Amino acid sequence: MLFIAYLLALIVGITLALLGSGGSILTVPILVYILDFNPVSATAHSLFIVGMSSLFGAQRLFNSYNINYKITLYFAIPSLIGVFVSRKWILPNIPEFIHFFHFYKIQKDDFILVFLAFLMLLASFSILFSFKPIFNKKHTNNNFILILIDGYIVGIITGLVGAGGGFLIIPALLYLTNFSMKEAVKASLLIISIKSIFGFTAELNNSINWSLLLFFTAFSIFGILIGSYFVKFINEPILKKSFGIFILMMSLFILLKEIFI
Repeated sequence: MLFIAYLLALIVGITLALLGSGGSILTVPILVYILDFNPVSATAHSLFIVGMSSLFGAQRLFNSYNINYKITLYFAIPSLIGVFVSRKWILPNIPEFIHFFHFYKIQKDDFILVFLAFLMLLASFSILFSFKPIFNKKHTNNNFILILIDGYIVGIITGLVGAGGGFLIIPALLYLTNFSMKEAVKASLLIISIKSIFGFTAELNNSINWSLLLFFTAFSIFGILIGSYFVKFINEPILKKSFGIFILMMSLFILLKEIFI
């Protein structure tokens, strides 16, 4: 099973390199269904894997002249706070059984996976239907208050499910700032790395499988190197559609397994 998990970690890294986002959302299902982690522990380990992989993928951007670090930090800092709050206080206080409408209850672990599956559905739609701004970007002003609020909400979600949230960050940056798509993708990687790595610090007092964590992260980073080499040979629209369909199928599998089976 370890061999399969590390092979899938390569795919996570390759996808991150080729698409700029998306691959990290697979980390939690890999840890849960391949390596038999419980969902809470899987989301904790995923924060480190996602953060380090995104940091490696974004390192070439740190000296880039066209990154607006001010707006990026406006989004990243409340997002970081949201992750920390989510891991430190919200997640530990979710009851073991959650009741809906007095006739249906779901375990905490199952709820986390179902919530992740719904986010994967959103990610698949975002990939398959390619989000595009519906207004003239020249007249878009940077709305710093909404950027702060949105960053915090994305951080809360990241803390709950351990995914990077690039499919949520990029549309938010496009709507709330004057970023181009290219700038939004670059800023997204930087935001993901900051909030995930620092959010992981809330887990340092808990049990962490460091050996597996470091090997999984190393394979994911190696996948980024592979993806960076092959990116010029790949038909990106076909790749995006294929990955979007795969994420869609994965989300439906999780929903069926956790709700009906």
